[in-house]
Amino acid sequence: MTRSAASGPLAGVRVVELAGIGPGPFTAMMLADMGADVIRVDRASAVDPSSFGTPDPDLLKRGRRSVGVDLKHPDGRTVVLDLVARADALIEGFRPGVAERLGLGPAECLAVNPHIVYGRMTGWGQSGPLAPYAGHDIDYLALTGALYGIGRAGQRPVPPMNLLGDFGGGGMFLAFGIVCALLGTRAGGPGQVVDAAIVDGTAMLTTAIRGLRELGRWRDERGANLLDGAAPFYDTYACADGKYVAVGALEPRFYAELVERTGYGGPAGDAAARLDPATWAAARAEWAELFATRTRDEWIDLLGETDACVSPVLDWDEAPAHPHMAARQAFVSYGGVTQPAPAPRFSATPGAIQRPPAHPGEHTDEILAAIGRDVAAIAALRDSGAVA
Repeated sequence: MTRSAASGPLAGVRVVELAGIGPGPFTAMMLADMGADVIRVDRASAVDPSSFGTPDPDLLKRGRRSVGVDLKHPDGRTVVLDLVARADALIEGFRPGVAERLGLGPAECLAVNPHIVYGRMTGWGQSGPLAPYAGHDIDYLALTGALYGIGRAGQRPVPPMNLLGDFGGGGMFLAFGIVCALLGTRAGGPGQVVDAAIVDGTAMLTTAIRGLRELGRWRDERGANLLDGAAPFYDTYACADGKYVAVGALEPRFYAELVERTGYGGPAGDAAARLDPATWAAARAEWAELFATRTRDEWIDLLGETDACVSPVLDWDEAPAHPHMAARQAFVSYGGVTQPAPAPRFSATPGAIQRPPAHPGEHTDEILAAIGRDVAAIAALRDSGAVA
């Protein structure tokens, strides 16, 4: 599999991605952003040649090429195994047992490439009573305790979009696992399976909160703690224009600056009183009344570039244009679309968006030629329905 020179610390790493949704594609995007040559194996039935030449609107597909393959066709399976034989890692997000039934499980892939890192992305994991069953981000969060802790006092738990489970506890942990395993193979170790389960990764993310519980510094009730919206100095407030500010003045000196600059004169104005939960309800009402006296941007003019720890709550369109985000180029325009830039940043081998999102099958001929299929062989594969 050849390609033009890539930018990033993973340049030279080759990855096969069996197309899925959510966390698996996010992992593939992260690896591609860091320079890995990722080939996405899309379903042959999803290929529409009329769409070729324009970027796919799904930004999670950015950075990699696509080949259309019927995984149930024997010759399609052979194509994928030929790709695996030349790769360093594979990503799949099927239910447990599906890849095995397709003849593309760990045993088959390790047989053609003993050094392959076989990355598996599921919600429940490859084992356990729930492994065979369907689920979504909210279900996985529910079992870890994380969902229980998110919400206002006396109210039901609130799902935090699917950022915490699918992408934080899922895709990022699979990317971490694959890179760890790749380091092992580069050091002479064998290929292996990386079982990344959203329930495992999300449980890991709750470690700090569980530590606070052990220290007696976290109550199990929702909306009763320093960092879950109970404290009036760690919350959001509506402003005169209906927009919001986020306040995070946790430390005494930051809270003192917030009080001084806003002119807050309530009973929780001193550092000691503010930590007494008995004062929080009254203080919240006072802060809410105060923040409602100015627009969001007026408050940010006063508090934004200070140690008061107050920030504007920006919408999707405002975020890229904020001076700080713009200065850091946290968002970039690529292919005419504003999108998050690759992260994190590397001083010597910076990552980059390698190519726009590809439509399914957009590079089928190119990829097949790179693994030794001539024009006649490619035509025969397409005629048989093995590829598209």
